[in-house]
Amino acid sequence: MILLVGSENARIGFADGMRVLRRGGRALDAVEATIRRVESDPADQSVGYGGLPNILGEVELDASLMDGRTLEAGAVCAVRGYEHPISIARQVMTRLPHVLLAGAGAERLAAELGMRRRRLLSARGRATFEWRVSAAFRRRYRRLHELVRAATRDPEVAARVEDYFGTVNVIARDRRGDLASGVSTSGWAWKYPGRVGDSPIIGAGNYADNRYGACTCTGYGEMALRSGTARSVVLYLKMGLALERASREAMADLRHLTVPFPPRMNLVTVDARGRHTALTTDPAREVRYVYQTGRMAAPAARLRIVVPLSPARGRRR
Repeated sequence: MILLVGSENARIGFADGMRVLRRGGRALDAVEATIRRVESDPADQSVGYGGLPNILGEVELDASLMDGRTLEAGAVCAVRGYEHPISIARQVMTRLPHVLLAGAGAERLAAELGMRRRRLLSARGRATFEWRVSAAFRRRYRRLHELVRAATRDPEVAARVEDYFGTVNVIARDRRGDLASGVSTSGWAWKYPGRVGDSPIIGAGNYADNRYGACTCTGYGEMALRSGTARSVVLYLKMGLALERASREAMADLRHLTVPFPPRMNLVTVDARGRHTALTTDPAREVRYVYQTGRMAAPAARLRIVVPLSPARGRRR
């Protein structure tokens, strides 16, 4: 059974991914094709060209890709000037004996391969940033770390920016039964320059293993980094837990973390047989994910299962 599953913003790329799968293509190719379309969408301010910048106005992109058949992986982080970090990550996996390239190294590889540079930051993103770094705001927050902290704590900023932790993630299953997973993001909006979350870190935000399943994460990446969330889900599947139970156990691990503001984590999981589910820690919103099998004419959306984290244990006082 061919299958695509992903975060709700992946929907616009599903036609490209399903085209690959229906032609007998590999799950890896389908994941890359799906994510590339999202990376090019100027309306999506959490990924690629439309992604929101760091506090200096620079868009830094992260991505990773993993092959569930071979356990090969490629990843890049803090990439500037290239619209498709998912494709650079694919080339890291294919051409180099490495897994992760950062910043200038990833950009060098892209240039060597003839990938087209592009000025990132859409018109919408530039307008948001120009307000964000206004003189009045800088008078209020004079130091860089204070500006970053204000990005989530200042009520004026919170009222203007809907989602600081947006990401696109996709899992595919092809006709051979092979799984692949991919994640791409511009990271935490208004982040400290050089900040890297879980998206490009294999085992934290992304993991795939044909024998057991695959998992991808979105949300406050520092939580997934500290708990190894994506790999944990797959390990729980390996231990024999059912799909939803394995996902819940990984979410429960997050309850032991302290964080400086209300925590949020979302994950999507597919097991080796192609069954899928998605969870969120956010009880206040209706958070969805999308999926499509080969028999479906279009993607369908489904609500994620809510697994709230305890405020007493999940937030630093």
